[in-house]
Amino acid sequence: MLGQQVHYELFVRRTPGAPWTLDMATENRAAVIAAAEEVMAEGRTAAARVTKETLDPETREFRSVTILTLGSKDPVKKKKDLGDREPLCVSPQDLYTVHARERIGRLLEGWLERNGATPFELLHRADLVEALEASGTDLQHAIQKVAIPEAQARGVSVHELIRTFTSLVERTISRLLKDWRKGGMPDLDKEGFARAAERVSHEPERAYLLGAGVAASIAPARSWSEKVSRLLDLADSAPVTGPPRGLALQVIEQPLAEILGSRSGLDHIIGQELDLGGQLAAMTRLSACDTVDALMRIEPAVAKIMPPLPEAATRLSKWLAEDFQSVRAAIAKRVVRELSGQRRLRPGDAVGEIEIIRGLAMSLTAATAAGALLNADDVQAAFVDRSRMLVTSDFVEAYLGGGERSARDEAEALVWLVENVIGGANKRQAGRYLAAGVAALRFEKEFRYGPDTAAVKLQKLADLQRAVARAGLAPEDYEPIQAKIGDVGGLVEADARLVPTLARNPAPSPQKLLLLLRLAAGETAPAGPAAERARLEAIKMVRLERTRIELADDPQRMTQVRDLIQQLGVAA
Repeated sequence: MLGQQVHYELFVRRTPGAPWTLDMATENRAAVIAAAEEVMAEGRTAAARVTKETLDPETREFRSVTILTLGSKDPVKKKKDLGDREPLCVSPQDLYTVHARERIGRLLEGWLERNGATPFELLHRADLVEALEASGTDLQHAIQKVAIPEAQARGVSVHELIRTFTSLVERTISRLLKDWRKGGMPDLDKEGFARAAERVSHEPERAYLLGAGVAASIAPARSWSEKVSRLLDLADSAPVTGPPRGLALQVIEQPLAEILGSRSGLDHIIGQELDLGGQLAAMTRLSACDTVDALMRIEPAVAKIMPPLPEAATRLSKWLAEDFQSVRAAIAKRVVRELSGQRRLRPGDAVGEIEIIRGLAMSLTAATAAGALLNADDVQAAFVDRSRMLVTSDFVEAYLGGGERSARDEAEALVWLVENVIGGANKRQAGRYLAAGVAALRFEKEFRYGPDTAAVKLQKLADLQRAVARAGLAPEDYEPIQAKIGDVGGLVEADARLVPTLARNPAPSPQKLLLLLRLAAGETAPAGPAAERARLEAIKMVRLERTRIELADDPQRMTQVRDLIQQLGVAA
């Protein structure tokens, strides 16, 4: 083994069954094992594996040996169960379930978009069914698209399933056309929604019958927002209590969920001019109006990122606060899904990106705490994913402006970045950028040779040092950064000889002592060499008889000095 090249590699699996991906490679065995345990503890991976790679000097190939495996094992592939060969939908009623409507929406997405309709309307309006039949190949292609994967999954022929689904569609269309021709469908404009709901509430097909009336009532609408307004008008006129009210709101919720579940429908409701960040903010406000509005009154960061809701959206938000809980939850879950995606929230505006993420984090956290709208773990995981985008080199470069800012401004901006990312790995990565910025020669030169006075420079360094401690980094990450800031402060003080000059100043001893103690306590200078020199000089001055006499004559300053001395004593 002597002389052979050895290194260790960490592979992670994001989800059970996913392929292994290389996460890091190092020659430090302890470091790679610690990293494996860390990624598993954070819960962002399903499994982790550490291998030892040894280079064969003759073949120049690496021999791999697994030394650690954590998390789920390779899943055992189950054999397909071909016993259930019957299609999921066998009767016209099966096409009216929520899962069937979702699939219809995906299969006929283009046709429905062109006709400004939802799957709910297609299943309840005779005119839409006739238009679909007359469209040519749209219906045929939809049947083929669903038949092919179903045939492969069930082990039957594609042609057999096409015949089955075609027969089902024909029976559904015939049933709907027959019912409309018979004239038994509710006419809500003539009868009224409440009365129709009460009349059909005892019918076996009550949801189907009332759904036909709702679909006909919203058919004249020319936009998605107008359709939502008409649905809310019906909700306003729904029965007040009892099973008829439950039926009425249940039927209204179906097309409402489909409109808000489509990208174009929701965009029309909240505003098409918004970027992704604005859309997510508007959706958050839509799904948790009361909580977000209350937060906006006390938190400027939230008020800044929240766009105003259009009239239809404002009206809808009031209904979502009390009814249509599934619609409300679906909107909130879409916000979380988008947060976990790769699209920028504020394209071209890195600072705005951080601001919108900060505001959304406050809003979704408050909404989750106020009620069972979302799972808190899902919200946190989404923001961990989004934070990972904030610590990429491309984003940080755009955020810092390519060297246009001063070194101090860049350091303060990086502190703010550290504050606004979550997840241990993301925090550490942001901390590395901050550490590199503070350790740069440019940072030191700017503070040593900049135009400000030494006292002003030391005050800025002290403020920055305290901000680093508040940014949420682990002590082992922020303490070296603080130490470097303290070293720069020591150079600034040494260049200006601030402490000796202050000690020789003819000002009264209590005044000089107070200034020295503030430097030593880290109030007006960063902890480090400058503060230590100030502390030693202050100790010398305290021991002088003249200083004690002058302090005795100034009780107020005596109290200030005593407090600072006690503070330094505790620190020591």
